[in-house]
Amino acid sequence: MAEFSGEQMQVLTQTVLDCLDEWTLSTAEMLSLLGLSSALRPRQLNAYRNGSRSLPADPDVLQRIGHITGITDALRTTFPFSPQMRVLWLQKPHRRFQKRTPLAVMLTEGAPGLQKVRVEVDCTYGYAISDALHARQQGRI
Repeated sequence: MAEFSGEQMQVLTQTVLDCLDEWTLSTAEMLSLLGLSSALRPRQLNAYRNGSRSLPADPDVLQRIGHITGITDALRTTFPFSPQMRVLWLQKPHRRFQKRTPLAVMLTEGAPGLQKVRVEVDCTYGYAISDALHARQQGRI
């Protein structure tokens, strides 16, 4: 996993909070998606928002940030002119998630749920995961 400077973590923090704000999530939902719900009180998120603190450079948090920004980018590509449709997609039951919403999958399953949703909405990421699994099965990795 890459090492990030304090300044880079500040940028990542602001980027991921902007993504989660676009999704119109509650503070508790944001903390849950970032894997911080047991570590912070919801009011403490303001320290991240105003730039006085950065998210921890923990591998799990960084993985979650990667999935959140990947999902956001894929939704912007899918619905380039409609932020409302991006939010609606996250809140609408989906057949591939057993009629659960993508947001519910992410909130209940954590990092694996984030990855499931990203695979569904980001075909490039889904292909990369599929290719890696296929290569592993073939003994090439």
